Amino acid sequence: MRRLLLRLTAVAGIVAISWGGMTVSREGDMTASSLGSLQGDIQRGAYLARASGCIACHTNFYDGGKPLAGGAPLETAFGTFYAPNLTMDKNHGIGDWTIDAFAQAVREGVSPEGDPYYPAFPYSFYTRFSDQDIADLWAAFRTVPAVEQASKEQDLHFPFNIRAGLHLWQRLYFEPQRFQPDANKDERFNRGAFLVEAAGHCAACHTPRNLLGALKDDAALSGADSLPGGGASPAIHATALKERGWDVNDLAYALRSGITPDGDILGASMGEVIKQGTAFLSADDRQAIATYLMSEH
Repeated sequence: MRRLLLRLTAVAGIVAISWGGMTVSREGDMTASSLGSLQGDIQRGAYLARASGCIACHTNFYDGGKPLAGGAPLETAFGTFYAPNLTMDKNHGIGDWTIDAFAQAVREGVSPEGDPYYPAFPYSFYTRFSDQDIADLWAAFRTVPAVEQASKEQDLHFPFNIRAGLHLWQRLYFEPQRFQPDANKDERFNRGAFLVEAAGHCAACHTPRNLLGALKDDAALSGADSLPGGGASPAIHATALKERGWDVNDLAYALRSGITPDGDILGASMGEVIKQGTAFLSADDRQAIATYLMSEH
């Protein structure tokens, strides 16, 4: 209860500042400029969407929902979030979007109407996508059949249901960037870095957050004691994994099978990540993820 009160106090302050006339804008936003000239690859885009958790979050598997027509409820300390309809329906989905609007949403966290998205949408990771990644994703999404199903409204506690504070939240905690491979590392390491830090957004669940829901970067991948829907996540940085006796092959195998080195089964939210995400990745990509996570960096 004390943590919730602290959250409410902090967010109320942010909302008050926003309403007080403070204009929040980020200089140097990395907006799309020539996306329309790029040829998207549908297969690569579909693969990237799977690696990025789009299907897992935006499909309500529990109620037999149609692909990407809207996700199951995501219960958090701030209230309940609902992933919206991402099909090509023009009234309820993204059928009337342009590729530039899509890029702005995915990489900048801003809707076509100019409203900031809640960080439950992991745009702070997707901001690392290249223009070609966006073109490929857009090509794939354009093939998704339209589903005439309205997206559910977010059901958040006061004052989190007031979007005005999100402008300042983004100013404080979000910095647009693009993925840059490490020239001192090999291709496998860099591929793993992209999948972990961008597409797979592993830190979203495996890094603790502050009272306003921002990641504590100084504790990256050190685990979190409060996950959406309940439960906790373990540390998955190299030191912690090695202390628990994992190696690269163990981790790559677990990302395919959901089975740990001691024969236990990874369930709950991680089970869903595997079932709807990493199990579909290539063996090389699972090995790349494991290589990156097991490396000191």
